[in-house]
Amino acid sequence: MLENIRNFSIVAHIDHGKSTLADRLLEITHTLEKSQMRAQVLDDMDLERERGITIKAHPIRMKYLAKDGKNYILNLIDTPGHVDFMYEVSRSLAATEGIILLVDASQGVEAQTVAHAYVAVNMGKTIIPVINKIDLASIDLEMTKRQIQEIIGIELDDVILASGKEGIGIEDILEAVVKKIPPPTGDYNQPLRALIFDSWFDSYRGVVVYIRVVDGKITPGMEIKLMSNNKIYQVKEVGTLCLGLQPKDCLMTGEVGYLTASIKELADTKIGDTITAADCSAKISLPGYKEPQPMVFCGLYPGINSSYQELGIAVQKLSLNDASFVYETETSSALGFGYRCGFLGLLHLDIIQERLKREYGLDLISTAPSVPYLITKKDGEVLQVDNPIHYPDPGEIASAEEPYIKAMIYVPSDYVGGVMALVQSRRAIQKDAHYLEGNRVMLTYEIPLSEVLTDFYDKLKSVSRGYASFDYEHMGYKPTKITKVDILVAADVVDALSFLTYYERAYSRGRELTAKLKDVIPRQQFAVAIQAAIGGKIIARETIAAFKKDVTAKCYGGDITRKRKLWEKQRLGKKKMKQMGSVEIPNEAFKAILSIE
Repeated sequence: MLENIRNFSIVAHIDHGKSTLADRLLEITHTLEKSQMRAQVLDDMDLERERGITIKAHPIRMKYLAKDGKNYILNLIDTPGHVDFMYEVSRSLAATEGIILLVDASQGVEAQTVAHAYVAVNMGKTIIPVINKIDLASIDLEMTKRQIQEIIGIELDDVILASGKEGIGIEDILEAVVKKIPPPTGDYNQPLRALIFDSWFDSYRGVVVYIRVVDGKITPGMEIKLMSNNKIYQVKEVGTLCLGLQPKDCLMTGEVGYLTASIKELADTKIGDTITAADCSAKISLPGYKEPQPMVFCGLYPGINSSYQELGIAVQKLSLNDASFVYETETSSALGFGYRCGFLGLLHLDIIQERLKREYGLDLISTAPSVPYLITKKDGEVLQVDNPIHYPDPGEIASAEEPYIKAMIYVPSDYVGGVMALVQSRRAIQKDAHYLEGNRVMLTYEIPLSEVLTDFYDKLKSVSRGYASFDYEHMGYKPTKITKVDILVAADVVDALSFLTYYERAYSRGRELTAKLKDVIPRQQFAVAIQAAIGGKIIARETIAAFKKDVTAKCYGGDITRKRKLWEKQRLGKKKMKQMGSVEIPNEAFKAILSIE
């Protein structure tokens, strides 16, 4: 049985044709009827289909009659390509023995192609290189092959030429999967060990757990134990995955499928955990993989047309189906009650916000994204600060550290100068510049994560005219000097506009933000001062002029003293209004902080 099972994933840079290739594999193996087929059939979210990207990994089971006359079970896991969802790729690799590494013939080897390949090599996975989109006119196959050989180290004879759109080379890929990817290893007679590689919450079944059975078997009715927390559940249903849940009598060694056991809390089924039998437990758990750590944080607050309770329900439901999305309650004097949320990156943040708006009809206000800083106080206490509100008094701080990333940028040599100027303006440290086949350059930098949070990717595409590709991996913390900049509107601190920044950037960012706020905050009946301050020191100021009303318009000549009385009365009225009046901060003010350099 094991000899006829193949577990594999499709991985590639974003928009290199993974989902289209998966469609052709499903067609040629007759996994789905023609009436069920559509473009990007595995991408079941509207956002995935609209943006043309894969956000969640999608497992599916296929049956294939190979040229050797044997029937094989192929468990495919289609994976995202964007760097923010690299954890989805690591989940897929942990549950498979090999990957199809897809390279776009028109674009060549890109940053995430290399990142995925290195992860697969380090995990000991078999790699099947495939050059996709060979039907396009403007391609250089020989150059793409040499890039694969030079950068990834794969022999040219092993490369398969294909076109997911035209269906070229699909059978060659299936034959390579059968011949080159090894069957799963495991022992049917050993105690049950199954790896959890994904889970989601169903309102009726509870938590649905996606598993890869490594040893033993799992059947409905048996009691299982989660080895990380020793919790015991009774299995209600097991089965395989084929655009839905297909119940079966059991899942055997080497198979990929799902189970339900009336598990109420998604947090109990940790990704990478091992499931074993409660009565005959395995002694050693399976080697899991590192859980994703949120690296971008921002506050989410209900807007005018939403309530705190509605936002709380939506955030809770969304977190049940996305284990990498974390949140906690927080309060702002300017915005009221809301949630501090953690994300894997800016695209992940964007996707979550869009889902909250679309699926739950929420009107949201978001604060500026920030990264987690490590602050060591003079008494030895170490704090992780991801919210400017929790930044301690500067007099108590002994040292500070910020997260760094190792960035790989692939760019045509014609644009190297502009890209290097951009990256070096972000406090980057260049580590390598490698010239590749086809007039391309691979630049390697160490960059503070905070420097790429807002507009870096857009500017990178701008200076390279869209030709640069960017990938990164987290590499830990390094010492830094940061400071907190407070924004005061009419002498009141607006905590939701405060931000942490590198100390040399504080003055320029403060000036730019106050200038932008002057444009978006509406004028009042009194003059409004907008100030940026570090501690008690004002570093930037703008003033929104008051509305002017000609109170002497009704006076026609006569003594000047009457006009002076009216002007004095107006002056005192505005002074009183300034003392008692408040300034409403519009949503555009919180968006303004996202566009500063």
